[in-house]
Amino acid sequence: MSEESDLDLPEFDGDAAEGPADVPAKTPAPSADPAGLAATLADEDEKSATDLAPVFDVPVNVSAVLGKTHIELHSLLKLQAGSVVELERKVGEAIDIYVNDRLVARGEVVVVEDRLGVTMTEIIKDGDAA
Repeated sequence: MSEESDLDLPEFDGDAAEGPADVPAKTPAPSADPAGLAATLADEDEKSATDLAPVFDVPVNVSAVLGKTHIELHSLLKLQAGSVVELERKVGEAIDIYVNDRLVARGEVVVVEDRLGVTMTEIIKDGDAA
């Protein structure tokens, strides 16, 4: 790092209000008091839904996976209307809910009017997906 004398900095007369408008104010260094730092971090954690407004219109893919199976190609080609494909899930077992191919929840299938829906019963946190 270069020495301070090598830097081309504007003169500072001690009054920040009278300084040039295009020079950003220097952020004070965190104090040695951990409580002061914790209070600053706590203020940053206080967010609301309005903070997310810029991303509300971002499209995401949501998938509810009822189950999976492995099938050989010759068996796949024999499938027709009315064929039954057995899945590895048991009746009543939770289904996986993915957002952009990432497991985020588990839930149950429900009927809403004449459509199928999903009720989330468990939210998956990072690292909990097994």
